[in-house]
Amino acid sequence: MKIQFYGYNAFLIESGDKKIAIDPGALFFYWFRFTTLFPKSEWSGITHLFITHGDPDHYWYADRVAKASNASVICNKTMLRDINGKALMLGPRDKGLAFTTEFNNLHTLSVNETIEIDGMSITGIKATHGELILKLGPFSKTVKPSPEERVGWGAIGFQVNLNGKKLVNLGDTLLHDKEWQTVTEPDVLMIPIGGKAIHNTMDIEEAVQAVRIMHPKLVIPCHYNCPAFFTKKYNPADDQVFKREVEKIGAKCTILNMGDSIDLSDE
Repeated sequence: MKIQFYGYNAFLIESGDKKIAIDPGALFFYWFRFTTLFPKSEWSGITHLFITHGDPDHYWYADRVAKASNASVICNKTMLRDINGKALMLGPRDKGLAFTTEFNNLHTLSVNETIEIDGMSITGIKATHGELILKLGPFSKTVKPSPEERVGWGAIGFQVNLNGKKLVNLGDTLLHDKEWQTVTEPDVLMIPIGGKAIHNTMDIEEAVQAVRIMHPKLVIPCHYNCPAFFTKKYNPADDQVFKREVEKIGAKCTILNMGDSIDLSDE
């Protein structure tokens, strides 16, 4: 099993006949760009597409990747609404809560619900996106997730049992110490750590607490030092500090830079 990282929460997981993409988003307004995180050369081979929520850095290219690959799409039920008798998803590039986009091969689930797809067992995990501070020059705006606000819409994490491995990806979330007690000993935990300056996700201390709760074998930190607006390190975090704390607990921790990969057969 090969896991490749493309920044933010974008992961490509290849195992057997499956090529799983998590969060096919974009650079978040980095120098006015929304460049794809996954190289377009990878799009057509993707078999399954997981979406943790509707923010641009996680969702911007979802419909285009799905169209290019005809992949099965897995997401929270709240990403979908019935509009005039048609099931439509949140529009990836629409403003606000506009449900305009039709996906083929769509599979939805809720928190604590388990579904079976193509030999995989997938369980929804509680996730809550924190508030987001949007900065542009001297101007800033704080946006809090709510029923009327798009930020963090549809937030959910996933536990995926695939070819004898238990993989957990939490998306963008704050800490849920009680709800995560049932997530036990995953082979791989992909976890955000960049929420110190802007508390849209867990920070390092909270992510370490999540590791203590779940007891994973291997931890891969994500969603930190992200290119956004005019900085290369939005959501700053020191991954070496996180790695040392994780290893004190007894888990392995692998730091992946954009484009790096790890083969679990070597673990």
